[in-house]
Amino acid sequence: MRFTQPNPRSAYIHVPFCRHRCGYCNFTLVAGRDDLISDYLRAIEVELSWLQTPREVDTLFFGGGTPSHLPLTDLETLLRLSQRWFPLAIGGEFSMEANPVDLSDEKLALLVEYGVNRISLGGQSFDAAKLALLERDHDAGTLARAVQASRRYVRSVSLDLIFGAPGESLSGWQQDLTAALELRPQHISTYGLTFERGTNYWSRLLSGELSRLDEEAERAMYALAIDTLTAAGFQHYEVSNFARPGHTCRHNEAYWAGEHYYAVGPGAARYVEGRREINHRSTTTYLKRVLAGESPVAESETLPPEERARELLVFGLRRIAGIERESFAARAGYGVDDLIGPQLADMIAHGLMVDDSRRVALSREGLFVSDAIWPRFLRR
Repeated sequence: MRFTQPNPRSAYIHVPFCRHRCGYCNFTLVAGRDDLISDYLRAIEVELSWLQTPREVDTLFFGGGTPSHLPLTDLETLLRLSQRWFPLAIGGEFSMEANPVDLSDEKLALLVEYGVNRISLGGQSFDAAKLALLERDHDAGTLARAVQASRRYVRSVSLDLIFGAPGESLSGWQQDLTAALELRPQHISTYGLTFERGTNYWSRLLSGELSRLDEEAERAMYALAIDTLTAAGFQHYEVSNFARPGHTCRHNEAYWAGEHYYAVGPGAARYVEGRREINHRSTTTYLKRVLAGESPVAESETLPPEERARELLVFGLRRIAGIERESFAARAGYGVDDLIGPQLADMIAHGLMVDDSRRVALSREGLFVSDAIWPRFLRR
């Protein structure tokens, strides 16, 4: 096996605070609980101190929740802690997720001062009715100003967009894509709306208040995104992600490459020395445990070699370039055909994957059903 990587070069810090939990959101967060911020910062400081020594990283990512929701002084405290424990290597990528309404010039200047060079904006749409349905707290003008302001301060601006909202039309989605391109972000992520168990949207779906778009409509929207963004010069480099040359998300690429990474905060998942750990998703439970000097880990496992190889295979196949057979076998200890020979042959026969004997990748048709493919590859 060749998975040994004693020194992760990526780190993630989870910031669980939001002004409001959107109806479709199933992430680890607390809304309207800013009273917990001071305890959260203390807990992060404690959890980071368990590293014992600073760990230089090539990529650092603040996710949430909404990291930009933190008040200026609290955000600076978190930035200072991250700078101490996860110093960024020269040429490194430091990303932060942000809500459009949060980004003042003062806050952007603070981010740059501490090395943030990539901002990921949760825009989702430019359409007023769609934004209201998604329970977003910004309008198209606020989003446009946030993108423009961010571009003045950092090298890379990424914009998240959602398609497949109830009642959405293909022409409406085209307008969102056009509006996004006019703002000239360096990166765009497109996600089909999902109805997750436990969310408000799930309850509204069951009650009949909301309804899903049919699969053909969602397929057409995804195809439109691929064609529109690639025609505009974006590289489609992962199932949901598009970037201008030189602006792919290096942090996420580390995940897809199966690299090791540190992570702290409630619900944070880390992969260090071959072991996966996930902190407790409840912010209050996380705080109680860490501040009492107890481990916040809720789940922990070390994958057997074959399971790890299958996971590495699926991560790699999410990238449009796919996986190179020889290098994959050298790293995983298993050949592609050892793991998925019969399944791969079936996928190729149905036009869902391509294989030129050197490289295996999703076909365009495979992109539309990739979520249904992965479970077949993860099991024998």
